Amino acid sequence: MAVRKQRITPLGWKIKRRLAELEMTHKEFCEQHKIPLSRLSEIISGTRQNRKYRDKILRELEIEEEGQPHAEQVQHVG
Repeated sequence: MAVRKQRITPLGWKIKRRLAELEMTHKEFCEQHKIPLSRLSEIISGTRQNRKYRDKILRELEIEEEGQPHAEQVQHVG
């Protein structure tokens, strides 16, 4: 039986690296932050871009997307 392997996006690698740094499994992270495990997997593989969970995952793991600073780093002019 062949195993279907999902590709991992660059953002997915950032998520996986950060979880490894925190010594957390996908399941532990999802349970702690009330995120469906399937949504995390879809975001890692790029098969679904659920903005609600994607933003929550990036915020909780303190990951910055290219060109997207964290809210506390945004400077307001005026």
